[in-house]
Amino acid sequence: MGVQERERKVYRALRRAGLEVVPDAVPDGTMPFVAGYGADEVVGCFFHPYETPRLVQRLNEDWYDLAVSTGLLDHRREFLVRLPQGTRTHRADLEHRHSGNDAPMVWTRVRLLRRWDVMGRGAASAFLGVHAGHPGFGMMSLDGSVYVVASTGERGVDVFAVGHVDRSENVLRHMERVAPEDGHPFRRQVAAWLAGRARSGAESRCGSGEFLSP
Repeated sequence: MGVQERERKVYRALRRAGLEVVPDAVPDGTMPFVAGYGADEVVGCFFHPYETPRLVQRLNEDWYDLAVSTGLLDHRREFLVRLPQGTRTHRADLEHRHSGNDAPMVWTRVRLLRRWDVMGRGAASAFLGVHAGHPGFGMMSLDGSVYVVASTGERGVDVFAVGHVDRSENVLRHMERVAPEDGHPFRRQVAAWLAGRARSGAESRCGSGEFLSP
């Protein structure tokens, strides 16, 4: 699957939902994934049952309020969204994960356009959900400080915002459990990110004089 096919099948579908892809612009050092956070790290959330009147509109309104209040969007209304590699749909990705395999996922940088419909057209695009009003996605601020996740359950739609995921001990411990080297490309990516973070931390402590004798 080439770049042109991903552009045609994925990026155009996202643009119809008001998300313009900014290609090859994911910040260096972005953490590979977010998982394992605790309930005390949730800084905002909402839930709507499927029978909620004007469900898509309510979901869109609350998602935007949450995105603005938690800092998901930067000054250019840009952020990261986690998508399956290639042209795999959200449903296919869920089936792949439920089979016990690690699903390859990648961060993609997007800009929220003036007209958008994340919970309607976005979810219906097959890359940010199952269909309109049934979203499924992970989003993160460019600085890695906020993570927003949406999922569809039996009764309705849950959306959570998790703060300071870049400093979460729970998330880091989860990544350390995933990272053991076994030749899998995704696990190698996680291990490399953790090693780079450890090096940056050591350099920072050295520069602060922590290792200097009194």
